[in-house]
Amino acid sequence: MHPFLIPWSLARTIALSILLQAISPAISPAIATASGQEKQPTQSEKLFALKVQPLFQTRCLPCHGEKPDEIEGGFDIRSRESFLRGGDEFGIRILEPGKPDGSHLLLLITREEEGYEMPPKEADRLTDSEIKAVREWIQGGAPWPDRKRVARIYSEHAEGICWKTSGGLSQEWSLRKYRPEDLWAYRPLKQVKQQEPPGGAKNTIDDFIDRKLSEAGFQPAAIADRKTLIRRATFDLLGLPPTPKQVSQFVNDPENDQRAFATLVDRLLKSGHYGEQWGRHWLDVVRYADSSGFANDFERPNSWRYRDYVIRSLNQDKPYDQFVREQLAGDEIAATLENPDPKSNPVAAELLVAAGFLRMGPWEHTGMSVARVTRQQFLDDITDSVGQVFLAHPLQCCRCHDHKFDPVPTRDYYSIQSVFATTQFAEVDTAWIPGENRSFIEDAWKYKDRKIEANNRLKQQLEERQAGYIREWFQSRNLPYRTVSEARKAGISPEQLPPRRYGWKPDDYGQERVTRKWSQRLTWEKDRYRPIAFTVYTGNTTVKNSNRGRLPKPARPFEGGYLEKTAILKGGDVGSPGESVAPGILSATGNSHDLPKQPQGRRLAFANWLMKKENPLVARVMVNRIWQYHFGRGLAGNPNNFGATGKKPTHPLLLDWLAGEFIRSGWSIKKMHRLIMNSRTYQRSLVHKQKRKLMEMDPGNRLYAYFEQRQLSAEELRDSMLAITGELNRDQGGIPCRPDIHIEAALQPRLVMGTFAPSYVPNPLPAQRNRRSIYALRLRGQRDPFMELFNQPGSEKSCELRDQSMVSPQALTLLNGGESNERAIALAVRVSGEAATAAEAIRRLYQLAYARLPEPSELENALSAWDRFTEIEKHIRYQADTFPRRVTRVANEENTGEEFSFTEELVEYEDYVADRQPHEVDAKIRGLANICLGILNSNEFLFID
Repeated sequence: MHPFLIPWSLARTIALSILLQAISPAISPAIATASGQEKQPTQSEKLFALKVQPLFQTRCLPCHGEKPDEIEGGFDIRSRESFLRGGDEFGIRILEPGKPDGSHLLLLITREEEGYEMPPKEADRLTDSEIKAVREWIQGGAPWPDRKRVARIYSEHAEGICWKTSGGLSQEWSLRKYRPEDLWAYRPLKQVKQQEPPGGAKNTIDDFIDRKLSEAGFQPAAIADRKTLIRRATFDLLGLPPTPKQVSQFVNDPENDQRAFATLVDRLLKSGHYGEQWGRHWLDVVRYADSSGFANDFERPNSWRYRDYVIRSLNQDKPYDQFVREQLAGDEIAATLENPDPKSNPVAAELLVAAGFLRMGPWEHTGMSVARVTRQQFLDDITDSVGQVFLAHPLQCCRCHDHKFDPVPTRDYYSIQSVFATTQFAEVDTAWIPGENRSFIEDAWKYKDRKIEANNRLKQQLEERQAGYIREWFQSRNLPYRTVSEARKAGISPEQLPPRRYGWKPDDYGQERVTRKWSQRLTWEKDRYRPIAFTVYTGNTTVKNSNRGRLPKPARPFEGGYLEKTAILKGGDVGSPGESVAPGILSATGNSHDLPKQPQGRRLAFANWLMKKENPLVARVMVNRIWQYHFGRGLAGNPNNFGATGKKPTHPLLLDWLAGEFIRSGWSIKKMHRLIMNSRTYQRSLVHKQKRKLMEMDPGNRLYAYFEQRQLSAEELRDSMLAITGELNRDQGGIPCRPDIHIEAALQPRLVMGTFAPSYVPNPLPAQRNRRSIYALRLRGQRDPFMELFNQPGSEKSCELRDQSMVSPQALTLLNGGESNERAIALAVRVSGEAATAAEAIRRLYQLAYARLPEPSELENALSAWDRFTEIEKHIRYQADTFPRRVTRVANEENTGEEFSFTEELVEYEDYVADRQPHEVDAKIRGLANICLGILNSNEFLFID
């Protein structure tokens, strides 16, 4: 039988009672009658058991008793007796039972005693209700019932319900109760009966939304006009603006609005750009990057194939259950194929690439890390990642203790971790997958070879210089030798040989390390241009000295090394294993699933459990993510956290209905898009007749009375500028491109594992670097300042929802930055070339940027400004930008502590072709470019209605 569970705050009450075994019976109030029957608890006893003791436990005990040897101020709160003694400052004045106003404790927790405010941090101050509970407890005599009585009080008087799990580390935790509203995510999906919708709505989404709106006394906003809808839908599904032709076709479609819009959605979903836009959302969640991160931030040559797998899968509308299984267990599925050889079977190859999901974390073993610790970091990372991505539970909270707020015991954490305990890293040769783009490989290979040649030249110069030191040694001793090898062959004594690294200067030490490590890494990076899967396999764990290159899959994965067995780690410490656990699931979901104890097949069995219809979490989590990316927030406000600390669903029945529809549709993501986007809720205008009243009563628009305006994401902004200028290379997939980034950021020294990382140099040709942003190289340790400024997240942690900010550096960057100014010139060249007159050029500009024609006043103002800017530009002379061919680094050499220098050749800049520059166009084009720059800085361009 599984025990039942009770809430954390009250469980801590019971846990604290364990510490109170030393309490003298004389201190605790009498609890028995003459006949042996327990008295009913007093109100003060209930206050202590249910509110005060949990408060002391969570807010006070960490400093005043959790570590007996480090008790702050001598104030020990582990028992009533020690509590009454007070501490070094207040003594017995700290608590006078029955007299709250005479107890200094009240002054401390109300923060009235200057210098002794408790808790010390302002952000942790107690609430009025918490202070009131302590006051009333003191007023009632400050009783301190023992553990047994606290347990009885809790059982009989605590609010909430128990929830069945695999059991906590203590009986007290296992018996705790929860608020029913905090358990919503674990309950089965509710079977929602469709009702007659108000107002004649034909979409069930509108039934749910409009019913709540009506109950609140509001009407929904009107449907947005067609120009607004095509821009909204095109950015939503493709991340790009619609072309003027597409706008015209949709606006003039003779079909009724609903049919015309449904046709538009279908067309957009068939575009290959759909997978690029929605693949970006998924890659945010799984933390995709092209480098390892932290101090070992070398490039990962083949992770780009996982990125393309995600895009390809979404374009194919691969069923979500299959999508999940392939990422968690692609290698195990491949092993079951009739032809499991990835070199000859592209299906097997794709499955191995899909399992690259398990490699997306930043943890890699290095020669400077302890293998056992690094391995545990990976296991902790993947356990937490799987919890957040698929279950909306940050499981890392349970690594050291049973969860504070949710029915997730530490045992479950390590049982899930056991699923991945035999997962090992490997880079495996495969066939190319049909549809993979290899068109950029030849040029990239050429420049990688030139970098290797430059490194070899420096290495040769270094070796020649060091050989000179050896010759000097022998010459200074009148010995006829030129090399140590030659001297040894002649049989001279070891005492006459030069010491190792004789004559080396700091430059020699530093340059030797750089060239040696670059020889390894640059050669390994050529794997980017080969069909190699960045993947995993199941097998024994082997200890490697470092990760300097490819990690091969052994022919016999269970020979050598050791088979990992998972145990609960006390305090999360890898050196303190406790109870052993078998592979398992999240028991709070209420459905069981047997997982194999043998190494093979664990991950596939776990993935099968995830996708069971009885599992209430996975479908809810994914439809909530889809809803979020359409509306700017999820129905449940924290897509990675469906626990007690996450935001509760605003429309729980709608969320469950959507999850049920998702399953019934065969896990089709595109069908969910159609369902959501064809609703009137999605098509509403952002204008509402009662907007002011709505802002007062529903400031977060939780009722969905109107559609909320949103800012373009970093990628959408860059891609849109390239799209309307005509510069965007729309080729899909392939090796990462290197767009232009601010040159100071690009050439900023970046140290990786005791040496410099190669500098960031953009691709030489505009067509190579002006690709969609999803294909840009993602280095964890070197962010693109433009993308970061516009809220592109880092790749260390799962991003459940991007920030949206409007800060002055964004405006300054768009006005003055090279990216936007180059786009403005290109846009001016395009519209002037596509128009016969100045007025036509302005009209074309508005159509491209805004999907509309300018108003007469806008046209007049733009033409006037163009003339003024042209006059100004006639008196300005521009020079061509120059780009460095090499860069010299200076750093302290770790062997000598002295400075050394290292010069790197930037080989791509030898062939670099800049985007169109101001000196290449005349004053009239530059004048128009100023108008274009204003357009690119405007709210109408930067925001979607």
